[in-house]
Amino acid sequence: MKFPNHVIHRRHRRHRGSRTFMDGAAATTAIKFVRDRGLDHAVEREKNLRPLLSVKNLIKSEPSKSLPISIIAQNKDTLKIPSRPIEFIRKYPSVFHEFLPGGIGIHPHIKLTQEVFDIDADEHLVYESDSYRQLVANRLLKLLMISRMNKIPINILDKLKWDLGLPQNYLKTLVPDFPDCFRVVGSNESGQLELVCRSDELAVSILEKKAMEGGSGYSKGMPLAFPVKFSKGFEMDKKVKKWWDDWQKLPYVSPYENALHLSPKTDESDKWAAAVLHEILNLFVAKKAERDDVLCIGEYLGIRSRFKRVLLHHPHIFYLSSKIGTYTVVLKEAYKRGLLIENNPLMNIRNRYLHLMHTVKEHGKDISMSTGTNQEKKAASNASKKEAGDDDSEEENNGLSVTFSGSETENGGRRGSREAVAVSRRTTTRSKRKNGDLKTHLGDGERERAMGRRHSRTKPKVPQPLNASTNVHRRSQQRSSS
Repeated sequence: MKFPNHVIHRRHRRHRGSRTFMDGAAATTAIKFVRDRGLDHAVEREKNLRPLLSVKNLIKSEPSKSLPISIIAQNKDTLKIPSRPIEFIRKYPSVFHEFLPGGIGIHPHIKLTQEVFDIDADEHLVYESDSYRQLVANRLLKLLMISRMNKIPINILDKLKWDLGLPQNYLKTLVPDFPDCFRVVGSNESGQLELVCRSDELAVSILEKKAMEGGSGYSKGMPLAFPVKFSKGFEMDKKVKKWWDDWQKLPYVSPYENALHLSPKTDESDKWAAAVLHEILNLFVAKKAERDDVLCIGEYLGIRSRFKRVLLHHPHIFYLSSKIGTYTVVLKEAYKRGLLIENNPLMNIRNRYLHLMHTVKEHGKDISMSTGTNQEKKAASNASKKEAGDDDSEEENNGLSVTFSGSETENGGRRGSREAVAVSRRTTTRSKRKNGDLKTHLGDGERERAMGRRHSRTKPKVPQPLNASTNVHRRSQQRSSS
């Protein structure tokens, strides 16, 4: 049977899906990127945490729990240290301690402070707990079910190890304990992690789970809208708003379903790709990851170009930050005022490391130096209070402890931190000067009185004013003498 041409074209369009508005360069001009300071801060505050913990693990692996700086310098690229190793080490004196072994003049050695060992012990307890191990196993299982081949190369998992919260040697310490879920196929270098048994209970996305728990009567295939957060200053014209509303009303295809039959350049395909990216970011500990790592897993899934288009079209779902010299994809709904909403045991440990990184010793007491311009305000406020009549002891003045929390860049934060410490020192100096000036003033008064007494002994007599009779007497004496 031969169909008319218009019927053939109609069926072809139905199979392809439809693109209603956002196509090609239209997306670039119609959707304006707006920076989110809170999310930029969430990315920036962890800038050096990853290389710092890599150095920490390297030092801890040594029997002596110390390493010469030359060994760290040799592994700079592997550890991803962003600057000269010695400068990086000296930047965090609360984490690393530099010393010369035996007091001889050789290369300095680096060891960890006791505070680091305390946090590391708690971190080890988290990794070893049954609840966390099951949580990580579920993440791997869900990621394998998203993969169309139900396999993921080990080298890709190594790239995502930080984001997934995997233990250091997860192939030996974690994978063998879950033989009913997954297994390693091939060698560790070129091998793959393979799915053993699919779990229908876990093959439910976070959006579907929330919709089912909300009592909305949701069932698979129904429209499901993504939660969005518009950054301050974001504007959307009517044409884009109409497209966005229509896009949200499209049927939601689960990321655990194979939807590669959809044509790549359609809104239906983009919504499925957004669902896949949304679910993967929800599997990550911090609900964010570097864009290169996201595109790497996207390339393995065969939807790299769709991921790039989703990031371009939907900045109100996936925020792209460029604060640390690279692009980072952040799931916007997972953060509130720059802080991660979900309570995660591993993130709690990482936050403790971050706090220690920004803590310095000042006169034997801890001063926590986080980033942000609020530091200067607090320091200035404390300084003004002390100048107004603060009668604290000199020990308290010398060991001022201030904790800051802001949302500016790290460089700016360090400037603010140094200025805050400088303000506290200037306050102490001024208070000392006030006491010194007071003593000096009192001393000057005593000296003036003493000088006055000495002057009174040899003080010349001041002539008294003359009256009229005295003047007449003097004139008569002058005449008689002449």
